[in-house]
Amino acid sequence: MKTSDFFYHLPEELIAQTPVSPRDGARMLVYNRAADTTEHKIFSDLPRYLKKGDVLVRNNTRVLPARIFGVKRETGARIEFLLHKRLDLNEWEVLARPAKRLKAGSIVDFSPALSAEVCGVFAEGIARVRFSYSGVFESVLAQIGEMPLPPYIREKLSDKERYQTVYAQKEGSSAAPTAGLHFTPRLLSELNEMGVEIVDVLLHVGLGTFRPVKADEIANHKMHGEYFEISPQACERINLAKSEGRRVIAVGTTSVRVLESAAVSQGKVAPTCGETDIFIYPPYAFKIVDSLITNFHLPESTLLMLVSAFCGREKVLELYKTAVENRYRFFSFGDACFFL
Repeated sequence: MKTSDFFYHLPEELIAQTPVSPRDGARMLVYNRAADTTEHKIFSDLPRYLKKGDVLVRNNTRVLPARIFGVKRETGARIEFLLHKRLDLNEWEVLARPAKRLKAGSIVDFSPALSAEVCGVFAEGIARVRFSYSGVFESVLAQIGEMPLPPYIREKLSDKERYQTVYAQKEGSSAAPTAGLHFTPRLLSELNEMGVEIVDVLLHVGLGTFRPVKADEIANHKMHGEYFEISPQACERINLAKSEGRRVIAVGTTSVRVLESAAVSQGKVAPTCGETDIFIYPPYAFKIVDSLITNFHLPESTLLMLVSAFCGREKVLELYKTAVENRYRFFSFGDACFFL
């Protein structure tokens, strides 16, 4: 299949610039695959579509304030780093702008408490760097770093927590798992009281999720690896649900990628941690995921390809056309889809 097969037209004014308040006040397009029906709801209506015994799998990663701005010590050139992947205690893989100003041995100063030495510069602006800092790295980052909002969001984010899910726990992401942004503590409590099981997995969102597809043929696109983990306890609950014919509902494409990466056979996952570069696109036979909650994704993106594998490319493009006609809000701070 060609990358251009996943293009659709989106008016720029439908790209959401700010999050909805309250979080669960976002709109939700509900598509039932078996019945081939579409409904237009609000995210707070989600409990109507769930039942006791359903397993809701969510990604509990927490976004780092991963965008930092500094000055190259030798020349005074302004340099931006987007922290992408932690390699060890002090070394990171980063996306550097402009990378052409850097070479091995360059020093970039970000504040009196933080500097970095460039260990190597690679293709597509990727660099390996070693940080030096005073105190705790995460605390220094919290003081000087900015939330790594996507480039299509031009409005300043007044509250950093709005780019975190309410259940975010483990720091390490360069971007939010945005489908989870719609959940509120009240909504999660309601689902829990209904008997919906909530299971946490982890995937630190990085370049693998958001890098554009530059290859003409999607099979030639290479995903960057992203760290994930799924615990024995999570696997036990998911495997039991699958064996009993209960639904496993993934919150977001990152949860899908964890579940399908951990699948060892149809309906069974095994505990694991490490990197995944799984690339899901049509045709793909899902082994674990029965339903999917997600946002509306960019044209020609790997995320749109994943959703197309779940619902069919033609149907997804048809649903996106419907969403445009109904003035849904798109992308990270936009509205939701629930594919049953």
